[in-house]
Amino acid sequence: MTTEPPALAGPPRSPPDAPVALDMRVLVVDDNVDAADSLGDLLRLLGADVHVCHDGAAAVRDADAFHPDAALLDINMPGMDGCEVARRLHAAAPESPVLLVAVTAVSDAPGQQATADSGFDLHLTKPADPARLVAALSEHRAWLRSVGVKE
Repeated sequence: MTTEPPALAGPPRSPPDAPVALDMRVLVVDDNVDAADSLGDLLRLLGADVHVCHDGAAAVRDADAFHPDAALLDINMPGMDGCEVARRLHAAAPESPVLLVAVTAVSDAPGQQATADSGFDLHLTKPADPARLVAALSEHRAWLRSVGVKE
């Protein structure tokens, strides 16, 4: 017995528009190794230069040489938490326009207020919507270009 594939209901759909190449340096920090590495891999596929750290102290140390355009930080990490990392990144380079994004399981109002108080620009609750994250990074990249920080 031979079966034929079902007929298409209409013309094939065109593929979605390709995302804009991020072409920016992104620091990803999460003590969950799989989460950090997976997010880093996704961003690399989109054209970002990514540096992944699995603890806050390494992130602060490595950021000095990496000079990120954006930092995606988990909040609840052992040792130095994401809010402290954000404060230290800002203190180390207050004139640097680094986009700080909390990517965290913390979803309550006090947690969101803590990230705002620590200087975060955006608070995303895990699992973060990749489209929203990429849109925020793309907007920041466009802004960096518009003010002449990036070519």
